[in-house]
Amino acid sequence: MRALAIARASGRRVLRDRVALFFLIILPIVVIVVVGAVAQGFNTFRVGVVDLDGTQASRQLVAELSHASGLAVIAYPSVGSLEKAVARSEINTGVVIPRGLSTDELSARAVTVGVIAEQANSTQQAAGTRVTSVVEEFGARVEAAQFATRYGGSFVQNLSRASSLESSTPRVGLSSQVVHTSQGSLPPGYEYSAPTELVLFVFLMAIAGGATIVETRRLGMFERMSAAPVRPRTIIAGESITYVVIAAVQSLVIVAIGSVVFGVSWGNPLAAAALLILWCLVGAGAGMVAGTFFRTPEQASAMGPIVGIVFAMLGGCMWPLSIVSTTMREIGHATPQAWAVDAWTNLLSNHGDLVTISHELGILVLFALGFFGLATFRLKRMLSSRGA
Repeated sequence: MRALAIARASGRRVLRDRVALFFLIILPIVVIVVVGAVAQGFNTFRVGVVDLDGTQASRQLVAELSHASGLAVIAYPSVGSLEKAVARSEINTGVVIPRGLSTDELSARAVTVGVIAEQANSTQQAAGTRVTSVVEEFGARVEAAQFATRYGGSFVQNLSRASSLESSTPRVGLSSQVVHTSQGSLPPGYEYSAPTELVLFVFLMAIAGGATIVETRRLGMFERMSAAPVRPRTIIAGESITYVVIAAVQSLVIVAIGSVVFGVSWGNPLAAAALLILWCLVGAGAGMVAGTFFRTPEQASAMGPIVGIVFAMLGGCMWPLSIVSTTMREIGHATPQAWAVDAWTNLLSNHGDLVTISHELGILVLFALGFFGLATFRLKRMLSSRGA
């Protein structure tokens, strides 16, 4: 009951601090929405098109590019402006539809459609490959219409017939089945960003939130609590409840935005819930440790984010640990972030469950117990030294 009373008092202090509420709730929402929008943007290539022919045939090719999945078409007035846009990376690739396209189609002559992309730019090369596939599909229908025209009918009629037959003719199916795989990193795009942002922000905000604990210490509130008498572990438990609730709210917001807005799948529900709860406890414990180590609120606010970001970098929140050296991977696993990211990788990339991430969960339990134990020890030492 005393712990709950301390939690209520701590919660009221946090709710009165608008700056703290901004950093604890609003800022994470803004960042994850921006990151999600940017990550999703990588799924669409910006394609510039210059139509030098200006006929029905060329406009049909432009329409094919516009309706293709993963392509956003932008019209350019000249080849020069298109080349500049590609060089400046304003677009991912450029397409030049040559003059005489319609005439060459009717005459069954070969047509060369220009694709502009830098060889050293992997994104532009990928965009060029996607554009080439669309152009080749269009060219296959044209060739079918040209072949049919040799035996009767007009080219326009045969092209229309080829388009309708293409959509109605059954295609040869191709399926693949992965017998065994174990990926060492999260999926690309926002499937990678969402869980790592969750791991980053919960820990980062908890460390920065240690400033509130420092301010409570400075005001002598812990001494007054201990005179009640209230044991240090009860004080830590009460303060921790507030930060666990804040971390839970942050986590639920990130999960909701990821699921509803960006379509992120969080894996096995039971395993994901257990991982979220444990990570909230780890974050709260780290916040308690920060509150007992930093001397002033300003120091906690300045140094806390630095500590959180360094831990996030070492733990694989900024980049997959699978791409770093073995030594750096081992160093990274000295942080709780690495174990949390490993658990999310297991859930999202390898379709894991509560059993398969039990090892990572066990390590996180040890981190949480260690943080709370250290915070209790530090607070007890502070109270005893001041009492003396």
